[in-house]
Amino acid sequence: MAALGWITPRKRSATARSVLAGEAAAEAARKTALENAESAETTEGAESAEPDFPVVGDVKAAAFFDLDNTVMQGASLFHFGRGLYKRHFFHKRDLARFVWQQIYFRVVGSENPEHVEDARNSALSIVKGHRVSELMSIGEEIYDEYMAERIWPGTRALAQAHLDAGQKVWLVTAAPIEAATIIARRLGLTGALGTVAESIGGVYTGKLVGEPLHGPAKAEAVRALAAAEGLDLARCAAYSDSANDIPMLSIVGHPYAVNPDSRLRKLARERGWRLRDYRTGRKAAKVGIPAAAGVGALAGGAAAAIALHRRRR
Repeated sequence: MAALGWITPRKRSATARSVLAGEAAAEAARKTALENAESAETTEGAESAEPDFPVVGDVKAAAFFDLDNTVMQGASLFHFGRGLYKRHFFHKRDLARFVWQQIYFRVVGSENPEHVEDARNSALSIVKGHRVSELMSIGEEIYDEYMAERIWPGTRALAQAHLDAGQKVWLVTAAPIEAATIIARRLGLTGALGTVAESIGGVYTGKLVGEPLHGPAKAEAVRALAAAEGLDLARCAAYSDSANDIPMLSIVGHPYAVNPDSRLRKLARERGWRLRDYRTGRKAAKVGIPAAAGVGALAGGAAAAIALHRRRR
């Protein structure tokens, strides 16, 4: 540990939270994966197009997919928030604040601790006092209402190729583990690594276990899951659209940039990582967000937030 003496207490604390978040996500993912295997659904409407790269069956290999803008168009937490608002989990006066926090965090990609903390507390306050089982039940409805039609067929085909080769496929996302697990199950994937909110007696406390599964925490979650599953990361693949996921992409042997933002696209070219872009419109690729058709809900939410803000002034 002497070699870490130069690290400030604040950085050590952040690293510890990332490790804790990663380990909690891995533990939750393995539990829900077993449940998914017992109640697997046949996914309808998924494209069966063959990917243009080889996937070799290997029990020591698995694939890890980021969710937002990699597997799904737009931000899953935003869509989840829309569904909760519809069900009166929070009031109209809170809508603009919630929408802008999630859009800012996802599109701008801010690593400002204050912004991250504010977005985290906003999301946690919404579910505090609610039962986990309630969120899981509602999450199924929200998936059908807002998410099912936003899955990228191209990325879905990549995931299916790994499954067809006998490999496990995991979502890795900052979205709540409950929402991530539902999405993984509905897509026929193995399971999901997501942000773990603390619950006691099946009721949310309004606290997190560690921190949001974002950036370095994703890499820690993948490492923890790989160790538990007996995987060789050098033989694993990871997919993401965001430069925030460079830590996760860097620890596997086969990293892929899917619908990449400008920073990730540049790095992928420098490092020789494979690129896949399923968006329409080059402007989207330049600014690092989905094409206009792909962020209809996101844009709609922004417009709603602006309208609410103006009416309240």
